[in-house]
Amino acid sequence: MTVEQQARGGRNGAAGSGRRRSRKDEILEIAVGLFASRGYHGVSMDDIGAAAGVTGPALYHHFAGKEAMLVAALIPVSEELLTGGQERSTGHPDDPRGALESLIDFHVEFALANPAVIALHLHELDRLPDEPRRRIRRLQRLYVEQWVTVLTTLHPGMPDGEARVLAHAAFGLMNSTPFLGGEVDRRRRAELLRAATLAALLAHPGS
Repeated sequence: MTVEQQARGGRNGAAGSGRRRSRKDEILEIAVGLFASRGYHGVSMDDIGAAAGVTGPALYHHFAGKEAMLVAALIPVSEELLTGGQERSTGHPDDPRGALESLIDFHVEFALANPAVIALHLHELDRLPDEPRRRIRRLQRLYVEQWVTVLTTLHPGMPDGEARVLAHAAFGLMNSTPFLGGEVDRRRRAELLRAATLAALLAHPGS
């Protein structure tokens, strides 16, 4: 299964289960899948319109252009990650391991549901103008700090810098979902990613 195909059943299929998706949501989902599989510069507005079954004027009614689509895809996801991370990192005030397991569960589910969006974050973020790119980077840094707080509580004496290294290493593991094939079912993939990430973060090198 390609990243583009995964996108069709990913973010909006999962996150939108509680509400009816708008036509704008559907077009954005298609655009995200195309960007992720072909690259931002490999996709034109005509390509998106053809895939979505809409004409140029109808497409521009929803989005000013590809750049606007990229912003619409990445900023809400970054906000969602931060909000979810804050809820989980503070939900176990006296149990840092419980907080860590909750963060891992949250991020693994997000990564499995949104492989195309993760691919955009990895490869296309620099396509954005300065202001939205800075906003996304700030949201990402704040999200990382949720993990740093939990890791330094779990491992007393661990410097913040080392906790950030471990957090980013964990993201690299969990965010491998755009590159995973379909030979292992989703439930088992989630189990493997959770177990590997937890094992990596519970170990404190040099402790």
